[in-house]
Parts: sequence; C-alpha cells; structure tokens
Amino acid sequence: MKFTLSVAMSPLDQLAGLARTAEECGFAAIALPDSLFYSEQVSAAYPYTPDGSRMWNAETPWADPLIAAAAMGAVTSRLRFYTSVLKLGPRNPVLLARQLASVAVLTGDRFGLGIGLGWAPEEFEWCGAPYAKRGARVDEAIEVLRLILGGGMVEHHGEFFDFDRLQMSPAPTAPVPIYIGGHTEPALRRAARIGDGWASAMMTLEELRTTIDRLAELRAEHGRSEAPFEIQAVCVDRFGASGYREQAEIGVTDAIVVPWLFDGHGFDAELSAKQDSIRKFADEVIGQI
Repeated sequence: MKFTLSVAMSPLDQLAGLARTAEECGFAAIALPDSLFYSEQVSAAYPYTPDGSRMWNAETPWADPLIAAAAMGAVTSRLRFYTSVLKLGPRNPVLLARQLASVAVLTGDRFGLGIGLGWAPEEFEWCGAPYAKRGARVDEAIEVLRLILGGGMVEHHGEFFDFDRLQMSPAPTAPVPIYIGGHTEPALRRAARIGDGWASAMMTLEELRTTIDRLAELRAEHGRSEAPFEIQAVCVDRFGASGYREQAEIGVTDAIVVPWLFDGHGFDAELSAKQDSIRKFADEVIGQI
C-alpha cells in the first residue's frame, strides 16, 4: 500500500515544507484539492457531508492545484502529485491540456490528474460552461486531454469541443494517469471504462468494500480486469497499521491521510506541528506496513 498526504485547506506558505517532510518520511504522493471559488449561495447540496453543507468557508485558503504541484515539485525529487479531485466540468480541456503538460514536464512526469465533474451549478455557469449534459461533456474532455497530451499534431471534432490540427510542446514523456472520482454509478462506470484509477471521498471500510467490488465487476465488463488500476481511498473508520492493512486487504492501493488531524491539530495548525505528525505517522504506520 502507498500513502498519500492530503494538504487540503492548509495555508499556502506551508506547502513546500509539507512536501519536503512527506518525501523524507516515505510518502508516495501529495493529494491536491480543487476549489474554483466560494459562492455565497449555492443551488446544490455538497454531496459528501450528511447535511449537504460545505466543510470550508469564504476565508479557507486554496491554491490552484496545478500551480501548487509545480511549486512543490521544485523542492522535491521523488514525490508524486495528483489532484483529488480537479473539477473538470467547468474547465475548457484545450486550455487545461496546456497547464497539465507544463506541470507534468516541470515535475519530471510526477503528476497525475484526478478528476470529477464538479457539483455546483454556479461553478459551471460562472466559468462559461453548461451544467446540462455535464457527464457527456466530461467524457469528451478526457478524450481531448489524452489526445493533446499524447503529443504531435492532433485535431478533434466532437459534440462539445471542436478544433483543427494543433500541437502543444513539450508533451509529457510519459502518459499522465487519469483517476476518476465520484461515488455514483455513472462515476464508477466512467472510472472502470476509461480511468487509470478511482478516487474516493470520505467512506467507511464497508462502503469502500462494496464500491471496490462494483468497480471490479464493471472493469471486467469492459475487459480491463488485468490493466493497472489505482484505488485511492479516504477511509473514515480504520486507522493505525492494522486499519490500513484492512484497507489493503479489500483492494485499496493508496491511502489518503491527514496525519495532524489524528493528533488533534486543525487544518490551520502550525507547520512544525504538522511536520511532527507526519513523522509520527511514518514511524507508527508507514514503517509497519
């Protein structure tokens, strides 16, 4: 099992220090969240809390995840970075491809793209993207991203995106893996059909077990059972070395963790306290798995 450090909602001046410490302590990757903006009112409920409320407010710090990955990549040499997850629905994939190629090259191909549709209609509408048919639009956006990031002169003529021959250089020297987030049946089908992995939000072990089993069924339907496939999980009820072994037994390949929360420190805790928690987690968990 691999371990990924989530830096969600941490002050931006802590990111470089957290990345260096994570690399020193044997973490495989950093998970980077995405939030385009905080709208005062939203017309849809947040799907990952019991009451639909957001876990952050207008003052919560967010960095563009691709810029954050490039900054942290500059102070590390082995650590990988991936978005968990970037809201693809509101974004134009041609513009995004330019950014992805840049961060992949600048980090030495240490970047992976975790994507979701996006849940708030305001994020779509205020960024100039339609909320209707968002699933089909994201499917085509993924096609566009892979096409452009593959390098060379390419063109695309689809339902939502249309362009003649173009090339972006330099292209990544290795494919950028795409991980699909979401708990709904359409999201699981998308992950099984075209994803290099699946990313969870907060789930119990039993919920993860059920979902991972369903993904295996869907991948078999698409003839992809033998293809490499990551299961990136945020499990809310199994902790410690024994708990992560349980997660590995049901198929989790990558546990996303926030060690300072285990020690009672908040997202805005001092950097030194978070670094101490990372080292403690590495000694008590990573070193025992």
